[in-house]
Amino acid sequence: MKKRLLFLLFICVVNLTQAQWSPFRFAFISDTHIGSPNGSAEEDLRRTVADINSMPEIAFVVLTGDITELGTDKEIKLAKEILSELKVPYYILAGNHDTGWSESGGVSFGKIFGYDKFSFNFNGIQFLGCASGPYVRMSDGHIPRDAVNWLDKELKKLDPKQPIVFLNHYPLDKDLDNWYEAVDRLKQHRTLAVLSGHWHTNRRLDYEEIPAVVGRSNLRAKAAYGGYNIVEVRSDSMIFAERTPGIETKKPWTGVDLSEKKFSNKKYPRPIYTMNDSFPSVKQRWVYASEANIISTPAITQQLVIVGNSLGTIEAIDKTSGKRKWKYQTKGSVYSSPAIHQNKVVVASGDGTIYCLNHTNGKLIWQFKADAAVLGSPLIYDNKVYIGGSDHHFRCLDLATGKQKWSFSGLEGPVVSSPVFSNGKIIFGSWDRHLYALDAFSGALSWKWNNGSMVRNFAPASCIPVVQDDIVYIVAPDRYLSAIDMQTGTTLWRTKEATVRESIGISADGKWLYTKTMTDGFAVFPTGRSPQSLAWKKDFGIGYEHVPSMPVEKEGKVYFGTKNGIIYAIDPYTREKLWRYKIDNSMVNTVNFGNTNELVASTMDGKIAFLDLQY
Repeated sequence: MKKRLLFLLFICVVNLTQAQWSPFRFAFISDTHIGSPNGSAEEDLRRTVADINSMPEIAFVVLTGDITELGTDKEIKLAKEILSELKVPYYILAGNHDTGWSESGGVSFGKIFGYDKFSFNFNGIQFLGCASGPYVRMSDGHIPRDAVNWLDKELKKLDPKQPIVFLNHYPLDKDLDNWYEAVDRLKQHRTLAVLSGHWHTNRRLDYEEIPAVVGRSNLRAKAAYGGYNIVEVRSDSMIFAERTPGIETKKPWTGVDLSEKKFSNKKYPRPIYTMNDSFPSVKQRWVYASEANIISTPAITQQLVIVGNSLGTIEAIDKTSGKRKWKYQTKGSVYSSPAIHQNKVVVASGDGTIYCLNHTNGKLIWQFKADAAVLGSPLIYDNKVYIGGSDHHFRCLDLATGKQKWSFSGLEGPVVSSPVFSNGKIIFGSWDRHLYALDAFSGALSWKWNNGSMVRNFAPASCIPVVQDDIVYIVAPDRYLSAIDMQTGTTLWRTKEATVRESIGISADGKWLYTKTMTDGFAVFPTGRSPQSLAWKKDFGIGYEHVPSMPVEKEGKVYFGTKNGIIYAIDPYTREKLWRYKIDNSMVNTVNFGNTNELVASTMDGKIAFLDLQY
């Protein structure tokens, strides 16, 4: 009798060890894309919410990003309004559509929903989720540096044997430039599964032995109704079944084994930096690691490198030592590239403020408050500051006092890039489809231009235009190079010969346009009023490329960054690659130069590299 009791006790202990949680069900929704022109996305989500409310067995809901189409405040508020009808808790994450074109730089998503990361325990399983970008600029997916730091802190709180489910918008593969940072951390814990979206389809995967499930979009696409997944968590497995709202739950299409197992010690590919040893003419003076993403070009003085990050910190780094000399904290993300004139540095923040600081010590000289986030970068010309914001205004401020000299209020979308000055005009793009030319002295509209597409994502908003001989040249996500008459705003010519995207530069003599293609190459076109054909194109081993990092000519050489953390230097006359240097594995912003042969570059992951060039 005693032996039987001991045996039954042993069986109970084994069962408790294997099943650390009670069975439950939750709903898994992704890619709702609220903001559809015809209201179908909204209808699909309302139908899903009503359907979930009709099923009392659903414990909670998770939503893995691309909640909106363009991340506007209006779209986010509408999504929250619909989701507020849920009768069970929901946990939500931002995706690239919520952050990449966001008028707030992703800030409004967290403010409206109350968070942009979550960690909660349900029936013994810890659910961890964080947003992924890119933020404001096009690039590969990226888990923000501050989110990686957050994940470290959350995981540190947990026992390594604590069962975990991790959620992110992107699958943890090479669509996400720092996939390995998440994978390496999750493999130190008992990670049951990773849930994500982005691909708009149901798919079962493994990320270096971590079980993973990609969920379908809630959109109907070409079907009559949208859909989502019902996830049944059992003691030994996690079962996924697609649900057509109000109609049926289909047969399970995949499952995940939840039995406890150890990850192997197999080595998997990681970014490599051996290329840096092949070019002795490039020497790294220092690399500074900021605590958050940097999505702008640093400004440079004789002593300092100044830049802002996505946590709203403006930092000044000593050129010699690479140590921080001062910082100034704003209340919103900084995606604005600083501009410097004499002792003043001007930079804007997602908190809606344009700041003017003393560049030597970071003390505030003046500030100007706009009506919404200011993600655009300032241009300082003739003691005036020209800058666009997300409040549909483009402004001219007095550099000395910060007082507004004029404001143009005719925009229909945010400005996220830098304006240019030419022949009395200020030229810039906006995410409302248009390129604008304003009179620099009065702010009056001279003309506005668009490429004929009704798709806002195809706007020339991230490209910094170049101007030569009264011709404005731009490239945009429609993959055309366009030449526009400076005086009238009429199209002179357009070409899709090289499939360029958002990066353009111009030679010092004004004769050549430099562009990166999306298909592994660098392309050069002549300037001119008549239609121009490709002068030359060469594959420099760049790979697929789509980030708005502008080619810059300096002392007869061209420099540009790429989506995978590499800076290239080429000779545009001999058409030879001079060198390449890898900083990290994320987008390199447009580079900048200090004294002769001093190059500074920043990356999305928050690295600033100071390189000495020894030609």
